[in-house]
Amino acid sequence: MSLMTTPLHHSRVHAQVVFSRVLVATSFTVGVAITHELAPETLTFVRFVLAALLFAPFVAWRHGLSYPGHRALGGYALIALSIVGFFWCMFEALRHTSALNAGALHTLVPGISAIYAYVLVRERLRRYQLVALAFGLLGALTVVFRGDVSRVLAMEIGYGDLIFLCGCLSMGLYTPLVSRFHRGEPAAVMSFWVLVTGAGWLLLANNTALLTVPWRSIAPTAYWGIAYLAVFTTLLTFFIMQHATLYLGPTRVVAYGYLTPALIVLIEGLLGKSLPDAGTLAGVAAILLAMIIVQRGAGNPTRPPAACEG
Repeated sequence: MSLMTTPLHHSRVHAQVVFSRVLVATSFTVGVAITHELAPETLTFVRFVLAALLFAPFVAWRHGLSYPGHRALGGYALIALSIVGFFWCMFEALRHTSALNAGALHTLVPGISAIYAYVLVRERLRRYQLVALAFGLLGALTVVFRGDVSRVLAMEIGYGDLIFLCGCLSMGLYTPLVSRFHRGEPAAVMSFWVLVTGAGWLLLANNTALLTVPWRSIAPTAYWGIAYLAVFTTLLTFFIMQHATLYLGPTRVVAYGYLTPALIVLIEGLLGKSLPDAGTLAGVAAILLAMIIVQRGAGNPTRPPAACEG
């Protein structure tokens, strides 16, 4: 199907990305609840395998499961490596930091991604992106340090926050790599092979540890959590992000990540948790301002594909 560019279609794609950000925001809360049940690499492996198995029948029915070739598989593996690194860091970090802290640091990904996109797909780093990056960084630091200047000066940043920052550096490569290695195949095909190669990386990371996991002693809630993450915050969001990146460009899609802290505050508020202090909320507001700056300043994709699944 040819690339659609009508205003209605673009509005629909934007709405899909917002929905995916809601799902991503829930993953931080769910992650906090289950991360102590399994090692991060094991939890992520199960998540990827389950998502790939659930997605395989659909891909086989719509597009077939023929081998994509060594070159294409290498590209998918590189994309997968970026998100495998992110998810491992995420689950390890959530053992030591809060969902809101992780969500705030996650907003650094658009700026990181913009720099990577400039190198990989020649998407120019414009002035509005630098301004948005400054607001996003200011907001993230305000949340992490709770608006306390003395903590900033003392650089009182936790181990979990540092681990998650490494994950953000890895995740920043995700959308630029999608644009770089897309060859006109449907987004569903790319999503499936990214999941498969991601599971391969995680199998190597786990090695023989999978044979010693006490599967029967794991709490049932952990399995429900993994299933939720596999279906909604892995499978569905992968498809939406890859599909939307081909229409809107990597910078615009990743910019929606600025919504994450506000959505986490909303979700945890609905779950009965108290609101953060005023300093933290000010940081969240600065992050939202960064998203508005990027969305208003970003144009059409610099290198749209010739064809894409609609």
